[in-house]
Amino acid sequence: MLHELEPPVIIQDDSETLSENVFRRIQAAIVKGEIAPGSKISEPELARTYGISRGPLREAIHRLEGQRLLVRVPHVGARVVSLSQAELIELYEIRESLEGMACRLAAERMTAEEIEELREVLNTHERDAAFQAGVGYYQQEGDFDFHYRIIQGAGNRTLTQMLCGELYQLVRMYRIQFSVTPNRPRQAFAEHHRILDAIAERDGELAELLMRRHIGASKRNIARHYQDAVQPTATKRGES
Repeated sequence: MLHELEPPVIIQDDSETLSENVFRRIQAAIVKGEIAPGSKISEPELARTYGISRGPLREAIHRLEGQRLLVRVPHVGARVVSLSQAELIELYEIRESLEGMACRLAAERMTAEEIEELREVLNTHERDAAFQAGVGYYQQEGDFDFHYRIIQGAGNRTLTQMLCGELYQLVRMYRIQFSVTPNRPRQAFAEHHRILDAIAERDGELAELLMRRHIGASKRNIARHYQDAVQPTATKRGES
């Protein structure tokens, strides 16, 4: 049984290639917003920053393109992905449907031990300093991620490949970006607890509904963010 979770520390061991190491470091920088969305990727600059030759760097860049974190723009080169509002809403519509299904399956298939471990994941989230200060939600990946654990618990390999593989880091990038919205961390935490209770009660229908509502609330939060960004510009134009 999982009793105490601590954030993972990335350490390169002897078996890890230079390309793998730099891939993970650039991936983390993009997902956390340290390399801004829309930024042009300069291979010489990255090679100097990470102390790596162009060959392994290009391999890492190719893998990041596969994760949709980098996009290749004709006559420009690679840039960090920057989804439009419409593209981001589409991504959340996919999440709403597929993660809702994952929740229903998890309620049917997760073991009692896995459910208890999921409860401890939420306990870890609650103890996080940023969450306690009300400035963000716990955003470690993999086994420390509430959504990731539910998808794994669904026991559907195709679903896992889509949500924990192909789309996972892109989704994390935007989850982190919008996790600092005022009041959203506490609301998300409460929603996570209700989802977990439904899974523990083996109520797949309710678990699916709650997850869909949870992601739907995040989708509406994104729409409000874009609306708020447009309104000041519109007001300014009206005053000119």
